[in-house]
Amino acid sequence: MKTDDLIRLLAADTQVREPLGPAIAVALGVGLAVCAVLLVFQVHLRHDLLTAILQPRVAFKIGVTAAVAVLAIVLLDRIGRPGVPVVGAGRLLLLPLAAVLIAVALELAMTPAASWGERLVGRNPGWCLVYIPVFAAVPLAAILTAMRRAAPESPTRAGAVAGLAAAGMAAAFYAWHCPDDSPLFLATWYVIASAAVTGVGALLGRRLLVW
Repeated sequence: MKTDDLIRLLAADTQVREPLGPAIAVALGVGLAVCAVLLVFQVHLRHDLLTAILQPRVAFKIGVTAAVAVLAIVLLDRIGRPGVPVVGAGRLLLLPLAAVLIAVALELAMTPAASWGERLVGRNPGWCLVYIPVFAAVPLAAILTAMRRAAPESPTRAGAVAGLAAAGMAAAFYAWHCPDDSPLFLATWYVIASAAVTGVGALLGRRLLVW
């Protein structure tokens, strides 16, 4: 019997204990609430938010990180259902990546080369690497708990996407505090922090999402 045929048979026989959608919705609610509390009471909103939010770079930073979270959640919902195609949803994640690359190219074209290093490093790269994983911890735990109700064909891939969703959520919240708005900073430090959370999610998924 071919592997694909076996998967289809298992999918037909396997009953998800509870509907996946509501479980993910609860996980998202928990994650959003915890991130909001951390933002408001721990790291605080940036002091110049009222004027900064009107700047395209700030809106872009918040929007593109939120888009990663939303698209990853959509993909995760499909991954949790055996036999459901995921390629199309996965390709949608290339859109925020392309947007960031275009933003970086525009910044490099429109700013002096002498300023690139300063924009890349910014003022708080270390805090970015710390706070995004911290913000992502509870959302990741909540999403993985929800995914245990599902039956992903690849637990490692499901865990990685869960990590990416949590990282996107965390980055979108942290962006309301972060004073570094350069696409170069976003493409470097936000991506490094998000990749770390995604990797942790993959490792946890391999252990926790086996069915």
